[in-house]
Amino acid sequence: MKSLLSTLRPAIGTTVLLTVLLGGVYPMVTTGILQLGFKAQAQGSLIRDSDGKVIGSRLIGQNFDQPQYLWGRLSATGTAPYNGGASSGSNLGANNPALMDAVKGRIEALQKADPLNARPIPVDLVTASGSGLDPEISPAAADYQVGRIAQARGIGAAVVKSAIAKSTRQRDLGVLGEPRVNVLEVNLRLDGKLK
Repeated sequence: MKSLLSTLRPAIGTTVLLTVLLGGVYPMVTTGILQLGFKAQAQGSLIRDSDGKVIGSRLIGQNFDQPQYLWGRLSATGTAPYNGGASSGSNLGANNPALMDAVKGRIEALQKADPLNARPIPVDLVTASGSGLDPEISPAAADYQVGRIAQARGIGAAVVKSAIAKSTRQRDLGVLGEPRVNVLEVNLRLDGKLK
């Protein structure tokens, strides 16, 4: 019995010590550092209106399907688009009929919304991202929609392009990732809710 206690005591002590360090001290220290150095990101990269009300996050896509708005990528989160609690990819293979039906449906919706646009549709407008919550699209996908948005709002294409340019992020550190356009930011700028 004494041998068992002498074996368990270090194991229990190590478990308690690691629980306190990794379950309490480490999260508090990292949270404090992030709040000091990266406050906006640590709080979810929230976008607020002029009254301070949270409109959305720069990190989570939202569902826009009216012609006067920039449309984002398809959401694979099921019946409630961009549901953060259901984040996942569709896990549909390239030959899966359900994927093909979703792509065809989106192509039809894009063509119906802008029947005079004969340009090829960028792939990110007809496919979902890995998380199903992607807030950004490629500059080509944004540019594809300029005519439809300008016509629906009764404004010049230059105004729409300006909102897109202000919401475009270049490669991180000049080499990582691809240029991308935040859909929510563009739509808020077009609505006059974000400068």
